[in-house]
This record gives sequence, C-alpha cells and structure tokens, in this order.
Amino acid sequence: MSDFDVNALRQWREERDEFCRNHYASPIPEDHLPAFPGLRYFDADPTLALWGPFSAEEGTIEISSSTGGSMKYRLAGRIALDFGAVSHELLVLHGEAGEMFIPFRDATSGTDSYVGGRYAPAVLSGGDEATVDFNRAINPYCAYDEEFSCPMAPEENWLAIPVRAGEMSYVAPS
Repeated sequence: MSDFDVNALRQWREERDEFCRNHYASPIPEDHLPAFPGLRYFDADPTLALWGPFSAEEGTIEISSSTGGSMKYRLAGRIALDFGAVSHELLVLHGEAGEMFIPFRDATSGTDSYVGGRYAPAVLSGGDEATVDFNRAINPYCAYDEEFSCPMAPEENWLAIPVRAGEMSYVAPS
C-alpha cells in the first residue's frame, strides 16, 4: 500500500490506549488501570500494510478458544498475501460488528506477542481485493485477562515468519 499514513496509525494507537485506559469495556483488569502506561506496539512498518486477492467464501468454521472449548465463526473468505517472497493464503472471518478480521499466529507469538495470536483487520477494497494492515493487529481480550474466552488463530493462519507489527504482548504494570 503506497498510501500508508503513519500519523493516522499514531492517532489510532492513542485512541486504542485511551479505550483501554478509560472505557467501561476495557479488557485491562481494573486493578492494573491506576498504573496502566498504555499498550506496547511494534514500530510502524509500511511494508506490513498489505493488499491481496480476496475470494469470498460462505460457511462456518469452528476454532479453539483460549479457555479450552471451541467457538463457531462465520467465514468471510480467503486472502492471498505476499510477505516478501513468501505467499500465504489466510482465512478471513466475520467479526461481531460487521467487520472482518484475520486471527493469526506468527514467529513472534509467545515471545514478543501474545502466544495465542493476534487479530488483524481486513477491509474489502474492491470486489476481489482486500487490505490488511498488520500495524493495526490487536491482542484478543484474553491476552489481558484470562477471564475472557477468545478465539485462537486457526492452524491455516499460523505463519512461520515474524510479523513485527501491531500490539506486542501485554506486560502488567508493576
């Protein structure tokens, strides 16, 4: 994507931190809020704001949850993305508010990012193309508080490469 806007990303991150700090639906445990410094993010990387061919697909997929059960999600389709010289086809799911997202794990999962993976937003940019900005990848709520039950990344969306973009693993304030 040639129109990557680092200022818009910075603003989005500030709004995300503000939500986590002050919104009633914040996933941050209440006892962490007085010392909450904001979330940790990888540095912005324009090369990880990608677009690729999207093929719509109807159906339901059952994926593991963070609490050991499983959850059903509506499949939106598949997107082919090129990470340098390596191409991956990832499942895209429908979210709760009509948005689409890609739950994914990568080589940073369990070290620099949450072990169960993250969620990257997918936006249709044409009938057969979608954009995915991994700089806006977020942790599932269970990364902050294990009381939440969250869908984990399905195996089809496990990447062997590191995706150093978006939210990093949560570190509770001391």
